[in-house]
Amino acid sequence: MSDRPHCSGLRGPGRGAALTLVFMSVLGAAAATGSLPHGAKPETGIQARSVASTVAPVDREEVAEAAADAEADGKSGKEAAQDVVSRSGDRWGAVYDQSEYAEFERALDGTYTGVGLSARRAADGGVHVRRVEPGGPADLAGIRAGDVLTSVDGTRVAGRPVAETVALLRGDGTGAAAGTPVVLELERDGRARTKTLRRASLSTEDVTVRALGADEAGPVLIKVAAFTRGTGAEVRRAVRAAPADAGVLLDLRANSGGLVTEAVSAASAFLDGGLVATYDVRGEQRALYAEPGGDTVRPLVVLVDGGTMSAAELLTGALQDRGRAVTVGSRTFGKGSVQMPSELPGGAVAELTVGHYRTPAGRSVDGEGITPDLAVSARAQQEAERVLSGLGGGS
Repeated sequence: MSDRPHCSGLRGPGRGAALTLVFMSVLGAAAATGSLPHGAKPETGIQARSVASTVAPVDREEVAEAAADAEADGKSGKEAAQDVVSRSGDRWGAVYDQSEYAEFERALDGTYTGVGLSARRAADGGVHVRRVEPGGPADLAGIRAGDVLTSVDGTRVAGRPVAETVALLRGDGTGAAAGTPVVLELERDGRARTKTLRRASLSTEDVTVRALGADEAGPVLIKVAAFTRGTGAEVRRAVRAAPADAGVLLDLRANSGGLVTEAVSAASAFLDGGLVATYDVRGEQRALYAEPGGDTVRPLVVLVDGGTMSAAELLTGALQDRGRAVTVGSRTFGKGSVQMPSELPGGAVAELTVGHYRTPAGRSVDGEGITPDLAVSARAQQEAERVLSGLGGGS
């Protein structure tokens, strides 16, 4: 296994690794999609900023030794390793078994096994369907946005963490694959109903583009939901295809992060080379650079909120520090730690925090987040469009 840092699931054991930031937020707080989130805020929320941003790196040898000892005693090496990670205070560290890690890797490719719905937890603790993927199992079963999800395979979900609902929908830990059934109990208008769905292999649409206004030559909105493989290239294609001189509103709200390589590629759409971020791996300093040739003239506004995390914060910080964009919205989540995978005895994989990244100006993001140039909460997109128009990129 490579000793280069990456987010959880970028490469499977024995297949090498490339640099990313933590992707734990996407896997563990996928807002009950049974997949990567489509605009869902992480369940941990903004309160996580109060957690200290400096955690002593977990000793990889200690984790591996705990797993080896457990395996020798006929116990779960994964559980023993997870216990060490939990006691360490590494809030982004995690341990996966082989099937979980493989599913995580698929998620980074923009595919997942699930039922094609996203949900949110209401103030009363109930789980409400927020969005249904067109053509997915939930859609074909007649499930609609606004339905209340009460149980999954007989397990009540009200009051449970959203991440647990995600695991139930996907069948994590049960070997569930495409075609396996899952029984959902729901309520609509006070009437209970039961639906038996079959999980499917689905694809995410992590980059969407649309015109802002009726003028085809006017500004465009590029929404990036997550930085899965190929996202950076899609952003660059979208910028090249935008009308000449038209402004771009880059919407990174509720983007839970992903592959740093893809965030750097997306930054290259707007920068002509230069520094994107620096990071450290156990004290060794390294740097990430944009490719030359990006569009440095087109007006650009970046829209962020408390669900903008990890690789999305790296991109936001680079464009803000380099003076390339005006950022609008609310302070971002504050997730800037670097993980490295280690294969453990028994086949499990531990993702452990080894360092943190900084913006081109040297700002630390972890535990702090990024404060936008224009802080707004209500009607944030309308305000961002107004700013874009003031920069000469409006319709």
